[in-house]
Amino acid sequence: MVPQIVVFDLGKVLVDFDYGIAARRIAARGHMPAGEVEAFMCRSWLLVGYETGEIDQKEFFAQVRAATGFSGTLEEVAGYSADIFIPIETMIDVHRQLHAREIPTYILSNTNDLAIAHIRRNFPFFSHFNGYAFSYEHGAMKPSPKLYEVVEKMAGAAGERILFLDDREENTAAGTARGWQTIHHQSAQETIRILKQMSLLSEEEPT
Repeated sequence: MVPQIVVFDLGKVLVDFDYGIAARRIAARGHMPAGEVEAFMCRSWLLVGYETGEIDQKEFFAQVRAATGFSGTLEEVAGYSADIFIPIETMIDVHRQLHAREIPTYILSNTNDLAIAHIRRNFPFFSHFNGYAFSYEHGAMKPSPKLYEVVEKMAGAAGERILFLDDREENTAAGTARGWQTIHHQSAQETIRILKQMSLLSEEEPT
């Protein structure tokens, strides 16, 4: 069955990111080395709490400041965090082609409000999706079924009608368990090849 709806992960699929950029700037104005700042921000309970909405950005900042000794403001950390994102133009063009063919598209992402505010302001492609399921708005992170259910309700579809692209295998596995078609995204070239096989992209269309 040719999928009727395409669901994209955001990070590492449509935009790349490097938390080390923000960590180095925070470290330069605190007492914790950059590597430890990055680990604290990204691999501790803190980011999970923030991206599931258990804590807000003010609490996130307060915890970062207390742990790292950062001497700046929340607004400065927001600016640092914004600078970590780089658009993946080849995949953004894939979305453009799907949008031009009037195939409904959605975003399913583990993320936070600072990241989304920046991406909305700076990346025009982001406004051209039919809907968005963000972890911080729904109190759950992939691969929790709750977030996948949000997409199904939003799209009015389930099972094979949905194709899901994600760079993490545990997330695509959760989609497969729901009957979705999935692509474990590892490179733009391979994903494009599969999309052409599925007849979602034209062989003639430049990518």
